Amino acid sequence: MKNIIIIIFAAFGFSTLVNAQSLEDYFKLAAENNPGLQAKYKSFEAAMQKVTQVSSLPDPNISFGYFVSPVETRVGPQRARFSLTQMFPWFGTLKAQENTATLMAEAKYQEFLDARNKLYYQVSASYYRLYELHRLIAIEEENLSIFSSYKDMATVKFQNGKGAMVDVLRVDIMLKDATTNLSVLKQKKKPLETHFNSLLNRQENEPITVLDSLFTTSLPTEYRKDSLLTSNPLLDELDLKIKASEAQEQAAIKQGLPKLGVGLDYVIVGQRTDMSLPDNGQDVFMPMVSVSLPIFRGKYKAAQKEAQLMQESFSHQKVDMANRLTSSYEMVWFDIQKQLEFIELYEEQIITSQQSLNLLFTAYGNSGKDFEEVLRMQQQILKYQKMKATALSDYHIALAELDYITAKSK
Repeated sequence: MKNIIIIIFAAFGFSTLVNAQSLEDYFKLAAENNPGLQAKYKSFEAAMQKVTQVSSLPDPNISFGYFVSPVETRVGPQRARFSLTQMFPWFGTLKAQENTATLMAEAKYQEFLDARNKLYYQVSASYYRLYELHRLIAIEEENLSIFSSYKDMATVKFQNGKGAMVDVLRVDIMLKDATTNLSVLKQKKKPLETHFNSLLNRQENEPITVLDSLFTTSLPTEYRKDSLLTSNPLLDELDLKIKASEAQEQAAIKQGLPKLGVGLDYVIVGQRTDMSLPDNGQDVFMPMVSVSLPIFRGKYKAAQKEAQLMQESFSHQKVDMANRLTSSYEMVWFDIQKQLEFIELYEEQIITSQQSLNLLFTAYGNSGKDFEEVLRMQQQILKYQKMKATALSDYHIALAELDYITAKSK
């Protein structure tokens, strides 16, 4: 268990980062400050204390008795008695109980590791949603600026008799839409930042640094699939619980064996005054040995059966968890590939639409006609830019989920 404790202190031995600039820095802050993760760690510490409890001998018993009516013996009347008894479980019982508690504590540690990995995923998902929002705001602000210039141009065309008033009105409608969209996006910023800061257990108004741009990476086929079912805290926890149940079964068997006790009685004897005898008034020391008789077997058999059933339960849970991890991996991998294709599509559509817009804009500048097509193409570019930003965010969130499923260490 010493190695485990060292790992724990390494996990929590991060220096406080006041001006976090990267996602990795936010991971450290979250691991250091998140109350839910700290609760898991304290639960592990509490489980460690159980080891000492179950591996210790039961308390000795000491008793005192006073003879109200002294018992007369040859060497004098018995006045009082002191008894000290210590019971010892059957050989190996304490070790079996210690193994059970130790394995359950290690299972708690795996639960803590999974909670840490899940927290990293939650921080990543919240972070990339903030990136998406920032990108959408930037796109909408750029779009607002473009439509403002379009309105000025349409107004000049109309004043020069080369355009129609309806073109000005169309742009004005789109300007109002863009203004409202921008306002809604900015209002969304506060709850997203509050959620992110809550994961780090910080004040809701703490500043957050978000990347200006994200990129995709080339992933090999079945990326990290080989580590899906190996060194995964969710599966390791169940393995340890199976072993703990096996140790519990052994402890139950040994608890059903006799317990041995040793003790000592000390009897205070008064002196006889009616005659002189050898050992007159000599106190009595009496060593004792006792053995418990576990004849009521029902509770011991039930404890063994409980441990056996828990082994079966944890084994089924492990198979179910492995199936769910495999299924989740395939779904997340599909989502990653889907987002990659969407990103590629949107990039191509933006380039093609921009080329089309340039041609339409040139034609409009020469003839003053087809302004509606210019606006429609501009709206199409805006749509693809927003969809690309969302796809990039979804891609990185899916990649973070894949890291969580495969228990990738940060």
